[in-house]
Parts: sequence; structure tokens; C-alpha cells
Amino acid sequence: MKYQIGDKVLILHSNEEGTVLDIINDKMLMVDVNGISFPVYMDQVDFPYFKQFSAKKIFPSKKEKQYVDDVRKEKKPGEEKVVDGVWLTFLPVMDTDEFGDVVVEELKLHLVNRTETPYNFVYKLYFFGKPDFDLKNTIHPFEDFYLHDVDFADLNDSPSFEFDFSLLQPDLPASRHGKRKPTILRHR
Repeated sequence: MKYQIGDKVLILHSNEEGTVLDIINDKMLMVDVNGISFPVYMDQVDFPYFKQFSAKKIFPSKKEKQYVDDVRKEKKPGEEKVVDGVWLTFLPVMDTDEFGDVVVEELKLHLVNRTETPYNFVYKLYFFGKPDFDLKNTIHPFEDFYLHDVDFADLNDSPSFEFDFSLLQPDLPASRHGKRKPTILRHR
């Protein structure tokens, strides 16, 4: 016998490797390929060693060192920036439940500044009028700032998102002459 139970074999017509499970007769074998068992004629299989030795060896190419200055920037320098305000964005995080349905598990909150002005901000999250989360920080021009995650189910608890914005650098010349008051934006 050319083959024995447990031998690794190559199925010639599909180029897949399998294992001999049983010798049915002098012309047929029972073969397992990736958990599927089926009979094959002995002239349709061969030992996989010739394929393994003759296959091209792929060696990983030697990577050149990459410096921080050479890393590609996310946005093209010539790209025009559109000034359209400060935004609060909600990005859903999806998951699959036990029934195979895609459901929203939580929301990632980001503050997006699409202006040319940097702002200091105080962010507060309330549920049923009670404080749950607060954060003080600065957002720079054309920057996205990650705030935190909110469970999707918590949106049933009457959330209130409160922001107090102030200028990072006060506009002193205009405020001295009474032409302009300091900018404080509130949104509920």
C-alpha cells in the first residue's frame, strides 16, 4: 500500500491538503479535508511534499526605517477647511446580539471644532437633571476632541448635554471699547 491511515495527502484537482482516515479498498481512500470527509480514488491524491518543496519561498522584504517626518499626513495640505461651527457628534458602536441582529451598544461623543478659534470648554452630562459626568479642556481650531462613551440604553434617562465655551485668548482690544463682549456659548 502506498498510503496509510494518518498520512497527509494532496487532493490533485483542488490542490487542498487532507488526512487519510480509512483505506476503503485497493483503489479508494476516505480523506478528511478541513473537517469534511469524502472518498477519493488513489490516483487523485499524492503526497504533498513535492508541492511544499517546490513552492516559492516568500521572504519578507527588509523594511526601510521610517521616520516621523516621512509619515503620510491624514489630510492633504492643499485641502480647504470649511468653517461651519462647533458640533457635538454621536458615533454609534455596533454589536451583534444573540439573535444575529446588529444593535447599537454605545455612542462615542466627540466635540468637533470647525472654526478658526480655539476655545476653553466645560462639558457636563446630566441624567434626569442629576450630574453624571463633567470635563474641562481646550479644543483647538479644526480639531476633533473625544469626550467619552454613553451607553445607548442611557439615552432613555433624559440626558442633557451642557457646554460652556470661552475664548482661549480674550479679545481685549474690542472688549475695552465696548464693541464686543467676551464670547460665552451655552447649549442644552
